[in-house]
Amino acid sequence: MSAAPTTERLIGIDALRGVAVLGILMMNVQAFAMVPGAYDYPVAHMDMSGLNAGVWAIGHTFFSMKFITIFSALFGAGIMLMVGESTDTRLHYRRMWWLFAIGMLHAYLLWYGDILVPYALFGMLAVKARFWSTGKLIIWGLALITLTGVLVIGLFHAVLAMKGFDPMILGVSEEIVAASVAANQAGYLTQLPDNALTAAGAQFASLLVFGGRILGVMLIGMALFKNGFLSARLKSPTYFAIGVPSLFFGLALSAWSSEHALASGFALDTAWQTGLSNYVGSLLAALGYAAGIMLICKSGWVSWLVQVFAATGRMAFTNYLTQTLIMTFIFVGAPGLGLFGTVERVDQAKLVLLVWALQLIWSPLWLSRFRFGPFEWAWRSLSYGRLQPMLRERS
Repeated sequence: MSAAPTTERLIGIDALRGVAVLGILMMNVQAFAMVPGAYDYPVAHMDMSGLNAGVWAIGHTFFSMKFITIFSALFGAGIMLMVGESTDTRLHYRRMWWLFAIGMLHAYLLWYGDILVPYALFGMLAVKARFWSTGKLIIWGLALITLTGVLVIGLFHAVLAMKGFDPMILGVSEEIVAASVAANQAGYLTQLPDNALTAAGAQFASLLVFGGRILGVMLIGMALFKNGFLSARLKSPTYFAIGVPSLFFGLALSAWSSEHALASGFALDTAWQTGLSNYVGSLLAALGYAAGIMLICKSGWVSWLVQVFAATGRMAFTNYLTQTLIMTFIFVGAPGLGLFGTVERVDQAKLVLLVWALQLIWSPLWLSRFRFGPFEWAWRSLSYGRLQPMLRERS
């Protein structure tokens, strides 16, 4: 497979990327609005009853790990789309090094939950597998994903064996929560040291603990591009046959995970069971979501809406970073609003819906006049070493 022309757009990939970049915010908002430990141990911070518990359950069942999985797979597909089986990877490595630099700034100056750094580093590894067959990519991808699952469960039990079932291992004591809230509400500069420290820990975990899953999903994304799944080249009945059982079993596993976590009060001694079921369920659900989007793209249904999501996906880099800028302004103090620790999960979800609406509106409007999103243009210009044309040509 040769490298695709840079002017070629694949509407299915773009639309799926748009869905993914919006979907990840439904989970990320918790990490912007609350202490880091509350992401994995929700009872650690603010209310977890009534509607708030319902919002958490919806997020965990339908969003948790699903859209970041799609995003990772699309990153692998993007490698095949941009590089293909070309022997010249110089531009790819320049793109990855600039992505790494932007990710480091994003992580340490704005938000510790950055995904650009691990994507850049694993993107440098994944490109070496571009000549592999589809079967080999899938086998190695599944092996790495399985290895990561075993590693996480093993580390979890090792830590609990040493420290017991104590929420302190997640850094969610009352003192830590109070200090984190105070620092974030005080202002940007005040919370910067805590954010940097958390970013270092998050990068360690994403590279050494969860790295196998990230790289494994990228390899599977490369395989799904090669076999035509992510370019909507398969027949509609094939997407239907893949999507329905994947969604059913994937969401069933994640729903059980949500129900069990709530019923047990997020007990740490059984957290590995809820984590494992969602770990597997998220892979199946992500595949089902992707199959559904490809089916919609092939069918021609709501083509106008597909175009809106495709525009959002073509600006995924910009939309991802602007999500950080918006949420940082809302939740971190001066020069922001400093609402950290005061917005419950129900209202967090409302904020996410508002950002979705804004990005779905502004993305097609921007691309009607410009060739790239602003951050896409900057990344492209840095990678090529010269300013890229920005304005669309008009007849």
